[in-house]
Amino acid sequence: MHIGPLTAAERLIGGTLFHDHSSGLLLAVLAGFSIVLVVISKRFRLYSPARLSGFLHEQRQSVRACFTAGLMLTGTLYLLHASDIPRRIVLITLGIVTVALSLRRFLYRMLLYRRFERGIDTRNILIVGTGPDAYALRHHIDSIRHLGYVFKGFIAVSSSTASLTPMSSDVVGTLDSLFQQTRLRFVDEILLTGPSEQGQVQDVLEKARKHGIDLRVVPHLYDGLAWNAPLEYIGQFPTIPLHHGYVPEMELFLKRIFDFIFSGMVLLLLSPFFLVVSLAIKLDSDGPVFYFSERIGKKGRVFRCFKFRTMVHDAEEKRAAMQHMNERDGVLFKVANDPRITRVGRLLRKYSLDEMPQVFNVQSGEMSVVGPRPPIASEVKEDKLKHLRRLDVKPGITGLWQVQARRDPSFDSYVSLDVAYIENWSIWLDFKIIVRTIGVVLEGTGT
Repeated sequence: MHIGPLTAAERLIGGTLFHDHSSGLLLAVLAGFSIVLVVISKRFRLYSPARLSGFLHEQRQSVRACFTAGLMLTGTLYLLHASDIPRRIVLITLGIVTVALSLRRFLYRMLLYRRFERGIDTRNILIVGTGPDAYALRHHIDSIRHLGYVFKGFIAVSSSTASLTPMSSDVVGTLDSLFQQTRLRFVDEILLTGPSEQGQVQDVLEKARKHGIDLRVVPHLYDGLAWNAPLEYIGQFPTIPLHHGYVPEMELFLKRIFDFIFSGMVLLLLSPFFLVVSLAIKLDSDGPVFYFSERIGKKGRVFRCFKFRTMVHDAEEKRAAMQHMNERDGVLFKVANDPRITRVGRLLRKYSLDEMPQVFNVQSGEMSVVGPRPPIASEVKEDKLKHLRRLDVKPGITGLWQVQARRDPSFDSYVSLDVAYIENWSIWLDFKIIVRTIGVVLEGTGT
């Protein structure tokens, strides 16, 4: 008996699409189709970074995955003798899924390319080697901007080769200083082009695992180090991945979702409060409502940090004359009863309300709700090499230092707490810090 799509939908809602079976079986088949599609997509490497495959290749593999999963779906329906399900419904379902997935991948790739152009989500790389292969790889990466790679320099295999290469101005170090350079330049990935001995490659591989940095080699170098590793292309340049540093992608995705929703709710619910504070600041003293401070964010990116203005408009010019009153060590500057602070500003600082406009930075993705304190450039210059670890993640409005050692004047103390937060990070830790932040704000311990 032939039935139309509308009749099939009505029967599905009523649970009578199968004469002798419940509609639960149909839902189970659809769930199985979804699972199979995910497995096949993974098999076709559709969940690899988009930068490692071309647009047309990705679309072709996506259609193949849908077609293969569709064949398995029709085979399953045949074995179940589900003759009442119109084949037209099956074809329409496959068509919709194929078009939707292709469109989703297209839109995601366009969004990714735009972010790369703005310097967001790019990957910093160092190329080990100074020969023709290294130069060709660097040129290839520079010519294909949508790969999202940012070249940070060459690493000479030895000091003698560094002095002989015509690209010596781009050579930033040797193998001995490789992992110092990865930290100084916030490197995500190392590309080995050689020539190197297998022992040297093995040593770099072990250290890359220790530091959590991705490592790739050109095919002629691996010499059995990863005999079962797949060949991956950077544009048209073949490479073999030896190590992928662990990145908690799902947890970071959930953190970003939380940041976006939380900051959006704050902006929506507290917009009247923002207006009242803005009016109070304008009536209390001359100058703008907001204070913009250049801060150092993830991977050393400079961004403008929003705050309510709590000082007189010429506070920076008066700071030099007050340097002898500084109560903090290192580059930190804090003076009790600072005369530059306005009356409204003192109240805002007491309850940490001057930080609230940073929800705009959270919305734009420059900051997170919870994270290390966003440093200024002069602070970063004082950092020890190991302390640059705190720039591996987005800075936050609140963090471990704010709730645990806010009154501690030690520069090393707050940097160490930032690093400790990163090394022990979890979503649960973020929630605990947020809860403790509420207590700190209500206590009015700010200065």
